[in-house]
Amino acid sequence: MIKREKSIELLNKAIAGEMTALNQYMYFHFLLEDMGYDYLAAYFKRTAIAEMIHVEKFAERILFLKGEVEMEYAKKVEKIHDVKEMLKYAEGLEMQTIIDYNNYAKICSDESDATTKKLFENILLEEEDHQDHFDTEIDNMRNFGDKYLALQSIEHSKNAAQKI
Repeated sequence: MIKREKSIELLNKAIAGEMTALNQYMYFHFLLEDMGYDYLAAYFKRTAIAEMIHVEKFAERILFLKGEVEMEYAKKVEKIHDVKEMLKYAEGLEMQTIIDYNNYAKICSDESDATTKKLFENILLEEEDHQDHFDTEIDNMRNFGDKYLALQSIEHSKNAAQKI
């Protein structure tokens, strides 16, 4: 028999983390778009949308288990304005999520809740992709420095000029 209470608790913890990441990534999206870094801004926006979908999947599972969905945040949005620091912070969020979801999946297995375990494992794959992408962007910043951001800024300016 599924021990619903533990699964519901873990799913709500996951929602809190996803809500935090969602808001953080949208904050970064707004700032990067304003700076003219369209590619990174768009990636943060797409990642925020993916996190929102994760919230929805976790909430659906909680409701199936007859639990209450708690729409809490794990922590407040960090006001980071440096692009490299944004990427490092995002990578850190994803790395912690990977650790958490691996642990949550194991706990769900121990609690005889294979479906919630599988949900954590499936979303874990997406979180690993996010972490890998942020890691690649950090490598690009390290390898190309300001030139990497300059290329994005030039592209932004070209697109803006075409709208006139």
